[in-house]
Amino acid sequence: MTADQVIAALHQSADPQAVEGMARFGSRPAQALGISIPVLRKMAKALGKNHSLALELWASGLHEARILASMIDDPRLVSEHQMEAWVNDFDSWDVCDQVCGNLFDKTPYAFQKAVEWCHCEPEFVRRAGFVMMAELAVHDKLASDEAFLPFFPLIKQYATDERNFVKKAVNWALRQIGKRNAILRVSALEWAEQIRAMDSKTAQWIAKDAMKELLAHEVKENTQDERLSS
Repeated sequence: MTADQVIAALHQSADPQAVEGMARFGSRPAQALGISIPVLRKMAKALGKNHSLALELWASGLHEARILASMIDDPRLVSEHQMEAWVNDFDSWDVCDQVCGNLFDKTPYAFQKAVEWCHCEPEFVRRAGFVMMAELAVHDKLASDEAFLPFFPLIKQYATDERNFVKKAVNWALRQIGKRNAILRVSALEWAEQIRAMDSKTAQWIAKDAMKELLAHEVKENTQDERLSS
């Protein structure tokens, strides 16, 4: 299929009511059709991996076309230049999260960009840095524990960013790294204690929410271990 044919198919699946629903969840992209992620994943499966088509879909500026692009692009063909261009196009949290979780975290530049983007001021670029940390903690099964340790000081550094989409991503990164394994959970809880002591309501919320989930996760794992050993 050509890009024009894919975009025509997307328009056929448009749901104006779903666009209104997106706004209630804080997603207000300029060009949205209101197509669900399961529908986009079904289209992506039918299309298969196609780097050139992904670039054309992204260039359309259409919200769902950009999410679909992240699903069909080949991470082996994604350049650092492409990542920088796309991240600066982000205009909603869902495009940010889908692109990072579907594509960017599988590129050779993933850990590097997680660090670089944290320091960028635009809300969705900084969010992308922390979303990358969270997605890498879940998806990169081969990464060492040491690869995640440099993320903790960055989480603390930006825990005072009060912007909604940043603070939620910072919290997400802390939780997912801590849930990766018992060793990283200990480190995450230690850093969370430091963040909780900061003179910032945003930082305190990030820390308390993360600690609550990490401690609950620890109890759950211990209970499962006891059942297996009994």
